[in-house]
Amino acid sequence: MFSRRIKHGVFVLEALNSISTTLYFYYLYFFMQQQFGFGRMQNLLLAAGLGFVYVPAALFGGRFAQRRGYFLALRVGFFVMAVSLVVGSFLQGLLPHLLVAIVCTIGMCFTWPTLEAIVSEKETPAHLQKLIGIYNLVWAGFGAAAFFIGGAMLETFGLRSMFLVPAGIIGVQFAVAWILERQSLRTATPELIPSASHLIFNEPIPANLAVSPATFLKMAWLANPFAYLAINTVVAVIPSIAAKLGLSAAQAGFFCSVWFFVRTASFALLWKWNGWHYRFTWLLLSFAAVLVSFVFILLAPNLGALIGAQIAFGLALGLIYYSSLYYSMEVGETKGEHGGIHEAAIGVGNCAGPAVGATALYFFPQHVHSSTIAVSGFLLIGLLGLLWLRFKRI
Repeated sequence: MFSRRIKHGVFVLEALNSISTTLYFYYLYFFMQQQFGFGRMQNLLLAAGLGFVYVPAALFGGRFAQRRGYFLALRVGFFVMAVSLVVGSFLQGLLPHLLVAIVCTIGMCFTWPTLEAIVSEKETPAHLQKLIGIYNLVWAGFGAAAFFIGGAMLETFGLRSMFLVPAGIIGVQFAVAWILERQSLRTATPELIPSASHLIFNEPIPANLAVSPATFLKMAWLANPFAYLAINTVVAVIPSIAAKLGLSAAQAGFFCSVWFFVRTASFALLWKWNGWHYRFTWLLLSFAAVLVSFVFILLAPNLGALIGAQIAFGLALGLIYYSSLYYSMEVGETKGEHGGIHEAAIGVGNCAGPAVGATALYFFPQHVHSSTIAVSGFLLIGLLGLLWLRFKRI
């Protein structure tokens, strides 16, 4: 359906999308803290609300892309995001900014499932491994760079830059998508490799394989939202962590982006080494590492402990995310819809983690670590669910 040249162009869109969405959504919590006095509980509630919106919007965005066309979905998403951010740069009140965040989230949900689907469409298993590896490196690497410089950008150019810089980048994305669509319509597809989605494995199937590929897909879809449960909780409370450790916004961007870069390195390793494919032990160990490192990040007494915990956090998150996307794209033909399910699962985690943390703070405000304990409890439930899926009797 798409030539190699078109797919390589999509990686440019992906890189720009990672930068623009990271600069806005990850620094939205700093914006709310500075403009409206949001504390940990308010930012957790905001994160939960946006995660709640993300779930149905991602499902709809994936289906829209599958049925109406990938590039149409991208244009819709980029247009909605750019307009909402430009409008947001002129607004003052809390409610208008909440609406901007919601509308921008909906627009974003037309982009990620679509980008994943275009990259994965009509690929052999061997080449799918390569393309998903590149895809993960691109979004993770450029997102890490964006978060690293985002705090300095806010301090140098002011809070308004959080809206206008991403909006400008998204404008470029709209133009690039339009160019790629014109090229895809004019170009024949001699480079197209016939679909081979029935060839599930990139390597010989182990003789003692006890779990079906479909079960691995279910386990990955379970693990990934719990991973994002931890991620979105951490992101929402980074302003509070920074305040506890005496870090400015720029310093928070520098020192709290460690896990972003480690996750990127993890993607690079997993791209070149496929020994983790359909190996339950690796998925289980990664989930357990997310649980432990999450606790250490939120309770870190100093900068050294925070950085050390982030290293383990990033490594574990890399394998869980890679598993979810890889199995989603390899098992089944409807790439757009599977991309939407993959993203919706992320939204479930984005909503559940902060919601649990905020609820714990509401009912137990006297216990400073109540949100950490509550979210950790949910992560433990997820770990038990993973074990149940693996060992349940069919």
